[in-house]
Amino acid sequence: MNCEQQILNRLRRTEGQIRGIQKMIAEGKECSEIIPQLNAVKSSVDRIKGIMVAENLKDCLENPANNKEIQDDKIAQAIEMIIKK
Repeated sequence: MNCEQQILNRLRRTEGQIRGIQKMIAEGKECSEIIPQLNAVKSSVDRIKGIMVAENLKDCLENPANNKEIQDDKIAQAIEMIIKK
């Protein structure tokens, strides 16, 4: 399975989790039941971001730009995505 498909599958699962949370809220579930589900969604999104950043960095290293300045900029952008919260 390629990276794009892996990300799309994770996004679909996350979308399903969010629909489940909406249903829980509509059914009047307690916050104590909803918060763990929200945390699961957050973890899922963080994992998706990690996969995307890793793939970006991998691409920078495997397919370097001919121009050193452009390559340095690409790597700096990848690093910025890692440290940005």
